[in-house]
Amino acid sequence: MIGGLEPEPAAAAEVFGPHIERGRQFTEALARHGEELGLIGPLELPRLWTRHILNSALVSPLLHPGRVGDVGSGAGLPGLVLAIMRPDVSFTLIEPMERRVAWLERQAGELGLSNVEVVRARAEESKLKGALDQVTARAVSALRTLIPVTAPLLRPGGELVLMKGAGVDGEITAAEKAIRKYRVHDAEVIVLGEGVVSEVTRVFRATVG
Repeated sequence: MIGGLEPEPAAAAEVFGPHIERGRQFTEALARHGEELGLIGPLELPRLWTRHILNSALVSPLLHPGRVGDVGSGAGLPGLVLAIMRPDVSFTLIEPMERRVAWLERQAGELGLSNVEVVRARAEESKLKGALDQVTARAVSALRTLIPVTAPLLRPGGELVLMKGAGVDGEITAAEKAIRKYRVHDAEVIVLGEGVVSEVTRVFRATVG
């Protein structure tokens, strides 16, 4: 076991199901290389499974077969984790930093994820406008700045599936202008993992257009 890495929680096998081995492979790779590559901070190893890996994996049931973009993929949270969980979904990981793009491409190859494409760009410069069925993002920015970046990437009727913290209700209030401008409707906050993991996952889900 890698020094300082959180032991695999009992819930991991339940959440990942038949994909647990790939989940373990990715977690170990991130634990080994994440800090040196600037992907995760030095304090994240003791909570890597709980706060990052399972937190991302819990979102997978909200995705539909089709094309999903992950904005600001960084370390691959949630993009690579979701690609492991949902081989029936095509993922476009959008990340502007060259070092992180190299990491994402290498991990997709080592994990054998044929459903992953990595695009080096800022979301607003990615030339994917109106092309995606769903968009995910985690720890990128507040909704008032995230919605203008993510909503244009979706086809009419596409979905935002944005991972948020406990302050999501306040973010929604602060984003009222962007919500109106980008025709975001049927918004809801979904809490995932209650009774399964120690830290639940909150998702802002809404339809655009």
